[in-house]
Amino acid sequence: MKIRFLLPLVVALCFSTQLLAMPKNSNQLSDPRVRQAIAYAIDMDTIQETLLEGKAIVADSHIPNGPFKKPGLPKYSYDPDKARQLLKAANWDSSQELDMVYYYSDQLTVDLMTAIQAYLSDVGVKMNFRKLEGDVGAQLWTAPKDPQNGPSVVKWDLAYGAHGPLALQEYFSRYKTGEMSISPADAKLDGMIDVLTSTADIDAQKKIFFEMEDYIQNELFTLPLYYQQAFIYESNKVNRNGQIYGNPQYNYDWDIAKWTVEPDASGKMVMNTNTGPTEFFDHPWFNPGLFITNKVLHDRLITCDGGLAPTRPKMAKYYNLSKDAKTLIFELRDGLQWHDGSAITAEEIQWNIELALKVPNIMPIFKTTFSYLEGAKDFMDGSASNISGIAVNGNKITLSFAQVDPNVLLTFSQWAPLPRKYLEDVDPAKFQQHPFWQNPIGSGPYKVKEVKMNDYLVMVPFENYHEGVARIDEIVAYPSNDNDANLVKNALAGKLDYGFTKNVADVKSLEEMDHMRVYPADIPYTRMIWFNKYAKN
Repeated sequence: MKIRFLLPLVVALCFSTQLLAMPKNSNQLSDPRVRQAIAYAIDMDTIQETLLEGKAIVADSHIPNGPFKKPGLPKYSYDPDKARQLLKAANWDSSQELDMVYYYSDQLTVDLMTAIQAYLSDVGVKMNFRKLEGDVGAQLWTAPKDPQNGPSVVKWDLAYGAHGPLALQEYFSRYKTGEMSISPADAKLDGMIDVLTSTADIDAQKKIFFEMEDYIQNELFTLPLYYQQAFIYESNKVNRNGQIYGNPQYNYDWDIAKWTVEPDASGKMVMNTNTGPTEFFDHPWFNPGLFITNKVLHDRLITCDGGLAPTRPKMAKYYNLSKDAKTLIFELRDGLQWHDGSAITAEEIQWNIELALKVPNIMPIFKTTFSYLEGAKDFMDGSASNISGIAVNGNKITLSFAQVDPNVLLTFSQWAPLPRKYLEDVDPAKFQQHPFWQNPIGSGPYKVKEVKMNDYLVMVPFENYHEGVARIDEIVAYPSNDNDANLVKNALAGKLDYGFTKNVADVKSLEEMDHMRVYPADIPYTRMIWFNKYAKN
């Protein structure tokens, strides 16, 4: 039976090779016919109904439904015969075995990989899959020195992951030449990205969004599979004291420091949660707020609401963005401290921004903002020792931009400065694996008291936090992630008071527990397959 499947194509049922770009190099995945064949071969409707238990939406574009999504995007039917036709036209080498990687630790991902493997096998494409270990970001996103010709630095062919951007521009800016490990230079796409990321005009943005959706979907740079919800859960012991939930992916004014929990027999307030570290703490430049540690260990210059609209200063005493949006001024609060008691300085903020530009696995929107600073290009190519667009005078930091970044305030509501003295020697390419992330020092309302990797983490209030001492005595984080059998086990044992999951099986189990409450949260989160299109050594 043929089931309707939403496939990103500009023209439905169009197989003319004249309308399809040809391969860019010797890698067969650089041929869009091969990428489209893979899309045709996967029956996402059946996967959604079975593996995902109906709690996801089959994707027909990179961006979720909304006003910036082009209406009338063509739909395409799951059709393995069409997939075979395209593979034949592309002279697919059926002896080739594609290497699919992923970074999730849940059974659902393994089941999904198994299903995709079977669908691809049915059309004559061999695929094996494996979980990445170690520095996942470096293995996924390290771009080649030559963005035009490669060869590829990463070793995989396909990668299953997600894209959950801060701003919709980020769905597209990631494809700019030199930003990714997978996409050879594309001047046409670069031009559209430059226009998109240089205007704050809503109508202009919308027009470019539509043009880019057409282009990217026709080329099928990546294959969007489904849009996902997140689910926040809490036990009946938690009292948020009026604080509300919003987008759990990012950092905003949750004010966890103001929460309370029902005291234990000794009178101590202990909140148990998930996402404790397994090998390293997940650094906040890549996942700003998804993990509890990134919500409470690290502070930001400004904060925002659940809709990610900047609202007020935080580490900053004040901030001011000029009318032309090209100058942003911060003044740090007096007396700011890191968790080790040392002072936070404006010079450290400058050093952090310059380091962030060199770290490959950070949120693309952060990198875009920092790359727009005056002198950023000279700093990156080594012709300048510092970014000239950053000026420090006492507690005041002045940022001068060469072009407008519509998301500049959003960036500084999510990006967290880090203490320079512990990261002075860091290799940016190995940022996540630095020993600092075994026991990080932050500036947020909670600090690390004790950690045993892959076992537990204990955080306690930071006594010198500038907004006052947090109310919960201890936050204990266990190393169950959002998709982990331990999550349900810990919840049943009373060891989970707050957390999140994207796993539909977890949600079903949590909803059946009398002492747990579950809240669905809509997030811009697209699960997809990334194609490595560079030639290989």
